Amino acid sequence: MSIAGKAMKITTKTLQEMKQAGEKITMLTAYDFSMARILDGAGIDVILVGDSASNVMAGNDTTVPITLDQMIYHAQCVVNGVNRALIVCDMPFGSYQGDSRQALNSAIRIMKESGSHAVKLEGGAEVVESIERILTAGIPVMGHLGLTPQSIYKFGTYSVRAREEEEAAKLIEDAKLLEAAGCFAIVLEKIPADLAAKVTAAVNIPTIGIGAGSEVDGQVLVIHDLIGLTHEFNPRFLRRYLNLYDEMTKAVGEYINDVRSQDFPNDEERYS
Repeated sequence: MSIAGKAMKITTKTLQEMKQAGEKITMLTAYDFSMARILDGAGIDVILVGDSASNVMAGNDTTVPITLDQMIYHAQCVVNGVNRALIVCDMPFGSYQGDSRQALNSAIRIMKESGSHAVKLEGGAEVVESIERILTAGIPVMGHLGLTPQSIYKFGTYSVRAREEEEAAKLIEDAKLLEAAGCFAIVLEKIPADLAAKVTAAVNIPTIGIGAGSEVDGQVLVIHDLIGLTHEFNPRFLRRYLNLYDEMTKAVGEYINDVRSQDFPNDEERYS
């Protein structure tokens, strides 16, 4: 049986063992109790309470507006639905950048108030001080390099990152810095596949890719994209396993017709 299959509870140690054994790690986002319970029951290894909630749950154009209080709320909901998976909560924009004391306080709030198992934050050398301070409290930290959506106004685009030699070299160096600082894993988002492979070989901690090819230690997708609740977002890296947008639109249309034709509720669906 696989390492993940034998684990009653997935921990950061489990992920490290999976990397060493060459066993791929699976990660998906969730933001509420019902979705988290489904993903956990299906056997997902890691659930990310992503700041992508700003987009798919709140309808914002970027991840920037979501607050720490909102992230804690979503994480609380997810924790209530999970028995096995490792739960990682994104630290939102403004909760850790430039002030390591604030970063520590934000991470402590996430852990105490939500019950999450770890936090994730974006950036390399510029956030190492925050990572090290968070780790002093015994809080596991997942890093995030490549396309960093919280910095969208800095980059001005969601295009692939680190295609140029200088940026690629910095990304590898940042990955090594994150490992040295104590991160237990790193998300690599939207970078060339060959660079992701080099990063994965250069560090001893797991790498989780999204738009980073197959030669990483695991994969992550936003659940709304995977099951087709979103329908206008179609990056190359996305594989839709369902098309719930169309299915739900059809179901709601049938419900409307049945109510208006007085077919619903029928005799078997009413009480006497």
